[in-house]
Amino acid sequence: MEEKTNGKEKDRLFCFIFGREENKRWTLSLYNAVNGTCHSNPDDIEIMTMEDVIYMGMKNDVSFMIGSEISLYEHQSSYNPNMPVRQLMYLGRQYDKYIKRTKQNRYGSRQMSLPIPRLAVFYNGKDDKKDCILRLSDSFPPDEDASKSDVELRVHMYNIRPQYNSNLLMDCRVLSEYSWFVEEIRKNCEKMDGEAAVDKVIKEMPEDFEIKEFLVEHQSEVKNMCLTEYDEAETMQMFKEEGREERDTQKIEEMLSRGKTVEEIVDFCGYPYDQVKKVEEGLPATVN
Repeated sequence: MEEKTNGKEKDRLFCFIFGREENKRWTLSLYNAVNGTCHSNPDDIEIMTMEDVIYMGMKNDVSFMIGSEISLYEHQSSYNPNMPVRQLMYLGRQYDKYIKRTKQNRYGSRQMSLPIPRLAVFYNGKDDKKDCILRLSDSFPPDEDASKSDVELRVHMYNIRPQYNSNLLMDCRVLSEYSWFVEEIRKNCEKMDGEAAVDKVIKEMPEDFEIKEFLVEHQSEVKNMCLTEYDEAETMQMFKEEGREERDTQKIEEMLSRGKTVEEIVDFCGYPYDQVKKVEEGLPATVN
């Protein structure tokens, strides 16, 4: 049966699948795949996602504790090198909540006990990005010695698009199904209306997919989330292109100010002649 969409629903699809109490078995499967562990009891998972709270203008996707670890997971459809900064802010908020909940005294002489953070980003954007570790120090001034910093933070980024055939997708069936689902919607949205694209993918999803019954049961909510995320991704791509064009125009203007000719700029940077010429003449230019 299809549920009506909750107008207050703020979750993203990734959180909707992996961040709900009823789906803790899926959260545990993802945790095991990321960490190479073999926990078997979903009740070991304690969901800690900051519900209905937007912290510093941002909302964490999935947070949970298992044993002495706290995991903060994010899904990204647009590459964001600033995830270490965001995760640092999320982690600080989670530690604050944890300290209060466990009634520890941050000002006392006794050493506090805190869970070990495990931070991950699951990326499925269009840019060709390989698995990597994003570091807080990547944001430090390039001409400074990052080793002088007393603080470092690492975020493991995994590319989960189906064509990458990552071990993570092989080790976590539900993540693989989620990845397939999002990829098929992206393909269909190029040929048809967004709502029709989501409905078509849900209908054509293989019957043995573990998440199918869940998606059908919550089809209206899922559709709303998918369309919102797709629109956000397209908007971010538009902003990225606009930003690139602005940076290229600034670069051309800088080279012109240094006395470079249009021909020299075309030869050196590979920009189209007519675009460089427009910048020289002070006209709006889109650099391809």
